[in-house]
Amino acid sequence: MRKILNEELGRLSIDESKVAQKMNFCIVLDNVRSLSNVGSVFRTADSLGASHLYLCGISGTPPNRELHKTALGSEESVNWTYFETTIECIRKLKKENYKIALIEQIEPSFSLEKYTPNDNEKIAYVFGNEVDGVSSEILELADFAIEIPQYGTKHSLNIAVSAGIIMWHHVCNFLQKK
Repeated sequence: MRKILNEELGRLSIDESKVAQKMNFCIVLDNVRSLSNVGSVFRTADSLGASHLYLCGISGTPPNRELHKTALGSEESVNWTYFETTIECIRKLKKENYKIALIEQIEPSFSLEKYTPNDNEKIAYVFGNEVDGVSSEILELADFAIEIPQYGTKHSLNIAVSAGIIMWHHVCNFLQKK
């Protein structure tokens, strides 16, 4: 075995990444307070081809040194937009025919392993605040909710971990259909 050198990975430049074809999902961060979480979501969104990242409310935005520590430059390659309120963002996405999927422990929701994204639909995955989850006013605007199964004593995951799991699940479903 040997480690693959960075030069061998065939990475896109920032300019190439901006215009490259993306997956049919975007990410919405609803009042995510941790700049480390926001930066990590940027990095994962870049890696897994999210079409856009929407930062809402108190969610931090670039340029920001703390955010950059975990984003590692992906804040330059991921298309992103800031909205003062998440409701404003969700309404815009609904007008653009996105299905709104909350990642939240609510009723009704279904477990992630039972969710198969539809290739013909655009999906907006919404992740909420680290303490309070998705804002209550967003619940009525959602099309459905997904819950990530958990088996330990804690029944919550770090927002960046949850986003990574959901994005990876989406990409795997896409790749299996190819």
